[in-house]
Amino acid sequence: MKKIAILGSTGSIGTQALDIIDNNPEGYSISVLSGATNMDLLSEQVIRYGPAAVAVPDALRAETMRKRHPGTEILVGMDGLIAAASETESDLILNALVGMIGLLPTYAAIKAGKDIALANKETLVAGGSLIMEAARENGVRILPVDSEHSAIFQCLAGNNASEARRLIITASGGPFRGKSLEELETVTLEQALKHPKWKMGSKITIDSATLMNKGLEVIEAHWLFDMPADKIDVVVHPQSIIHSMVEFRDHSVIAQLGVADMRIPIGYAFSYPERESNGSCSLDLLAAGPLTFERPDMGTFRCLQLAYDALVSGGSYPVVLNAANEELVRLFLDRKIRFLDIQNHIERIMQEHVPVYKLTLETIMEIDKEIRERVGSIWL
Repeated sequence: MKKIAILGSTGSIGTQALDIIDNNPEGYSISVLSGATNMDLLSEQVIRYGPAAVAVPDALRAETMRKRHPGTEILVGMDGLIAAASETESDLILNALVGMIGLLPTYAAIKAGKDIALANKETLVAGGSLIMEAARENGVRILPVDSEHSAIFQCLAGNNASEARRLIITASGGPFRGKSLEELETVTLEQALKHPKWKMGSKITIDSATLMNKGLEVIEAHWLFDMPADKIDVVVHPQSIIHSMVEFRDHSVIAQLGVADMRIPIGYAFSYPERESNGSCSLDLLAAGPLTFERPDMGTFRCLQLAYDALVSGGSYPVVLNAANEELVRLFLDRKIRFLDIQNHIERIMQEHVPVYKLTLETIMEIDKEIRERVGSIWL
């Protein structure tokens, strides 16, 4: 029986992870759950799965949960998330949090010797060097949950990773594939939130529309698989059947295919190195039809190019990229800026940034805070 802590259990990844638990009740139990806004759903999960502890963001929500579940330990705020990740009796931590909030709990869990199922891109984007070094030092496995990185992880299984010469990350292209800059000038929030393939949270859906999601995945792939930027390619694959590929030294290309269902990569991270039933369905290749590929338009969708630039420049640039993007996406979701303002302001902020190359956890958090405050001050 593997004990799993789910940070972000009320979100898209978290609820699908619980579907896998339902399909394998003898293999897994829930040690910890956490939620930020949907206390009713979190409460239902507590009743159903009986975790020893629950983490919530503030004292008001903590009081609500204590009244509803007097026998459950209620953890509060960032300290609560860190405790949930590192101090509980968990074998595996699923980090399904959204944004930079996932970095500190992940770092604490690794220091405590917990294996990580990572669905939080920002952890490696902002703190990749520190996270991977800590994982090596503590003998911790970081198991990717993003469908693209899980696909690469699966393609490398049974092969010598040093013989991989290129990673090929696929992208659906998002809701605005093929659009021009002029057409993007007038897109609405509702249009940006209509992803053609995946059902995801609002932040990652907007990142998919700007192609920042692919940019973050490039940086994440660099850290997970020790591959330089010029050996990581992105191709647009609208059918979302091939989730990513690896080209090896002999020019063989191995791809991982499957239906667009996040329960597949989540389940693989849970059961690795074995495979178990996850409640998904089989891929029907005849029904899938032709599989096509396109070059991403990085001139129109600048966020992808900016992510490559941040990775190549190194140091604090990925921290700046991530913090600015998170804040600008939040402003777009609040209808305070236009869609193209996201990439335009990220580019300007990165151009004006004075980089730091010796990063500590404290330095990363300071730069993150500084950039967020700067973005916020523009619209005061």
